[in-house]
Amino acid sequence: MAIALSLLSALSYGVSDFLGGIFAKRSSPWQVAIVGQTSSGVLSLLAAVIIAGSPSSTDLTYGALAGLGGGFGVAFLYRGLATARMGVVAPLSAIGTALIPVAVGLATGDRPSWTAMLGVVFAFPAIALISRVDDGGGDEAHRGGVVDGILAGVGFGLLFTFLGQVGDDAGLYPLALSQLTSVLGVVVTATVLGHAWVPRGRRVWGAVVMGPLGATAQGAFLYATHHGLLSIVSVISSLYPASTVLLASVLLRERILRWQAVGLVFAALAVGLVAAG
Repeated sequence: MAIALSLLSALSYGVSDFLGGIFAKRSSPWQVAIVGQTSSGVLSLLAAVIIAGSPSSTDLTYGALAGLGGGFGVAFLYRGLATARMGVVAPLSAIGTALIPVAVGLATGDRPSWTAMLGVVFAFPAIALISRVDDGGGDEAHRGGVVDGILAGVGFGLLFTFLGQVGDDAGLYPLALSQLTSVLGVVVTATVLGHAWVPRGRRVWGAVVMGPLGATAQGAFLYATHHGLLSIVSVISSLYPASTVLLASVLLRERILRWQAVGLVFAALAVGLVAAG
């Protein structure tokens, strides 16, 4: 059950990120993040009303902290997807998304096999190789994409870590709070960096279709943590760049370069080994 839910989370995240990148190229990534996260939060809140749950104050606190991390992560992810190649930004964000919960899980009692630990080791050359790729003349945009991918990974890693602490009986209220709080995270990040975040124009409102995908992705992850180890569930859910990169290659004709391909192999190996453990 945990693996199936984690894979559903990964698929939903990947498709959502691809759409987020498309919308962010047509308008402001900060405004797209606001619309997408608000849409997800409203849907999760409606689901929370229907699905019974008894969240404690601790559960709600973890939900709020998860949202701040998620808002930080989604803001930089969409900025990176809008200004750099999806095949660079998405995999880098996935490495950070996986490593942080793995470290926290190990520190709090998770005991994966040595295979999973080997996967963590493979993650570091993956980051180096993906960061090394140059697409001929786009050095500044590429470097910006690398930075945005890493920052997004930190934010999503914190999102996964805090969501993983929510109790089994809490229902979906902590999740809804997380997604609504993530809007605040986007607002704060955009304000600090001097970017406009208030949605303007018709194009940005198309991002509302990302709401069901975001709600499904985080909801599936939350329930997966109730059935499996955080260190395992987080890594499987971090497979989301597979669908993002595939869609970018097929629909946008983004070419996967040699060193990037090697880095992606290491990234896939890292995620696969951790999941297998």
